[in-house]
Amino acid sequence: MRKILVIGGSRYFGKTLVTRVRDAGHEVTVLNRGSSAAPTGVGRLVADRDDEDGLRAVLGSRDFDVVVDQVCYTPLQAAVARRVFAGRTGRYVMTSTMEVYDPATLPGPPAGGPVPVTEAALDPVRIPPAPQVRGLGPAHAYAEGKRRAEAVFLREPAFPFVSVRTAHVLGGGQEDFTGRLAHYAERIAAGAPVDVHEAPYATSFIHHEEIAELLHWAAGQRFTGPLNAASHGALDVTALCEAVGARLGRRPRYRVVGEGAAASPFSFDRAYAMDNSRAAALGFGFGRVADWLPGAIAEAAAG
Repeated sequence: MRKILVIGGSRYFGKTLVTRVRDAGHEVTVLNRGSSAAPTGVGRLVADRDDEDGLRAVLGSRDFDVVVDQVCYTPLQAAVARRVFAGRTGRYVMTSTMEVYDPATLPGPPAGGPVPVTEAALDPVRIPPAPQVRGLGPAHAYAEGKRRAEAVFLREPAFPFVSVRTAHVLGGGQEDFTGRLAHYAERIAAGAPVDVHEAPYATSFIHHEEIAELLHWAAGQRFTGPLNAASHGALDVTALCEAVGARLGRRPRYRVVGEGAAASPFSFDRAYAMDNSRAAALGFGFGRVADWLPGAIAEAAAG
């Protein structure tokens, strides 16, 4: 049995992760701002992770075998966590994102291309240090914040560190607060056109239960560094829409947007898929998007 702390863990696949860890027989504690109660059999600590003194006070003398950080979005949050958990944990797993590879926001030469990107496409340590992310739109700030947060943990390691760069998470029906798959189900069911690029690129996806299982698995391993997390089988937006249409018995309609214009979620005018071979080689068995997507679409349509 291991002592595992989950920072966040109050919604979507974080909730699934917490119950999986508990049901596996580990001593699990969640730390968040108290917006929701912890599941039965799970400890709970209430703190604002941005308040370093308050976080230290709440933790007291506690230590953990593993910390799984679900809600680290900025380098400032990473710096606080690095200082507070140094000497308190034997392993730190941060939930990152495939957005760190976004060639539209990544400094320097574009990462990726027609071939899915490997973890080596981005070395956050080479990004110049910056205490904050300012002057960027929400999507760019999210990607830049995650990149710089990874860099804080990696630049001066205080504990063995893993960054799980997760693909777009789907499934879970109403639990999916992003509403992205529901967007397609609603528009296609209503016969409304979906805005797409003229030649959209494929992107990577993962089921909400699969990413929870991967985080649970990663907590018990010994490898370090970045790890791509994606189900087998990248899809472009039209393939996704065709799958939605097939499930709903409706034929999708499309509206092509001009260059530089906003399109629907998951329509990309640049390479946007990840290579998952490192995780597979380390022993994690990914599922296939084609196998779980119909069920995820049904959940989104029913929600």
